[in-house]
Amino acid sequence: MANELSRKEINDVKYILKELIPLTEEALGKFRSARNWGFFDILGGGFLTNLIKHAKLSSARDIMARINTLLNALQRELNDIIIPTDFNMGSASFATFADFVFDGFLADVYMQSKIMSSLDQVEELHRRLLVLDDKLDQLLARC
Repeated sequence: MANELSRKEINDVKYILKELIPLTEEALGKFRSARNWGFFDILGGGFLTNLIKHAKLSSARDIMARINTLLNALQRELNDIIIPTDFNMGSASFATFADFVFDGFLADVYMQSKIMSSLDQVEELHRRLLVLDDKLDQLLARC
């Protein structure tokens, strides 16, 4: 990778990362908040808790759509590096529907597992992006 990337290509990638890394941090915040509301919901939070939790998830989905767009751009810039480019929330609309209509322990636990899975994925993505950014800084120092 070091020999194949020019300073301009590295800077192009760094430019994408400069927008992408803060977005992953923002998504992590939304997922963590949704996770916290989800725990409260499991303990019997009710309809209002569901509304707040799903508002956080909706915000997270919007951010993840922007992240996916940037990941696709990053993938184009780094053809030889494999980065998963489909970090979706992973909750089907039925799960959201079930969480409201069948607002009970099983639906809440199922939804919480989806939130936790998404949170894990975004944390891993964030970690990988930070490692990539650090490696690119090292390459720039050598150029």
